Amino acid sequence: MEALYDTAERVSASNSGNNKVKDLKEEMKGEAEALLLHQFPARILQLEQLLQSPEFNIRPAECHAEINVPRPLPITSVDNNGESEEGTSESRPNENGEPESARVCFIQTGEVAGTKILALPGGTVGLNQRIVKLYDVVKPLISQLINDCNLLKMWIQFLIPKVEDGNNFGVGIQEDCLSEVRTVEVEAAASLDQISRYHTARGRMVSKIAKYPHIEDFRKAVDELDEKTLITIRLTITELRNNYSTLHDIITKNLDKIKLPRTSNAQNLY
Repeated sequence: MEALYDTAERVSASNSGNNKVKDLKEEMKGEAEALLLHQFPARILQLEQLLQSPEFNIRPAECHAEINVPRPLPITSVDNNGESEEGTSESRPNENGEPESARVCFIQTGEVAGTKILALPGGTVGLNQRIVKLYDVVKPLISQLINDCNLLKMWIQFLIPKVEDGNNFGVGIQEDCLSEVRTVEVEAAASLDQISRYHTARGRMVSKIAKYPHIEDFRKAVDELDEKTLITIRLTITELRNNYSTLHDIITKNLDKIKLPRTSNAQNLY
């Protein structure tokens, strides 16, 4: 008797769980359709306004940031009497009467004696605040697109009927739209990775400047990276707008087939 009660309780719990899952699916379907028809147009307009804003229309040369690594002073040689001397690089004889192959040079740097760690006189090397502020605006928008694609993906997946022979034209449309949503989701995730890659690349370049402060090419490389990143950020905003527009266009054009991929009057086609 107890076994029958246990079985009945398990069946009741299973039915309750199935009903909750069905309710969740219906809720997600409603949210996805409202997202597509109402929120997508608003987000397209928001991104277009962002592209026209002054913050995203600055010239690349205006995004440079000061690198807090001092340039070394000119090299000053020291003779055998302890007197400093600047000028010629001619070799002079040493104590044995042989010409010196190198001179002892003193350069004003932040190097601490006895260690290979460089202590910068001005403290840390700061971020490019202009680029950081732009990324603070773009990053939530990218995350939002990823979440939107995930909801649309589940919505279309729930609407795909079970596999049957024949009358699968509407199912093919569903699968094409689902593939497009997945592609947009992957591209958005790749754009999110660009943020960490930018900081990693810039940090390596700044470390090169700290190690070789007398080489101007490393400083120029940081400026070029910042300019390229500024252009990339604007391109990312453009791609976000285009992806929202593409998804809205494709899905709304085929909304009837997506929601009802198979009709009951398929025989009317013959």
